[in-house]
Amino acid sequence: MATRKTTLEIDDDKLERAAELLGTTTLKETIDRSFDAVIAAAARQWLIDYFSQPNDLGDPEVMRQAWGE
Repeated sequence: MATRKTTLEIDDDKLERAAELLGTTTLKETIDRSFDAVIAAAARQWLIDYFSQPNDLGDPEVMRQAWGE
């Protein structure tokens, strides 16, 4: 895992609100958990989009073949 040290300005109100929502107590933990939350949200959205596309999962014959029946 690559890491880096950096200096940046952070809005204290946003940091406080994010920490409250995430249940975190340190800046590093809040940032890490925020990144995790964004990555997880993107993965959920990808799955929603993927399974919202037309597919053959409702076709009994396709499902029989998928299960090797």
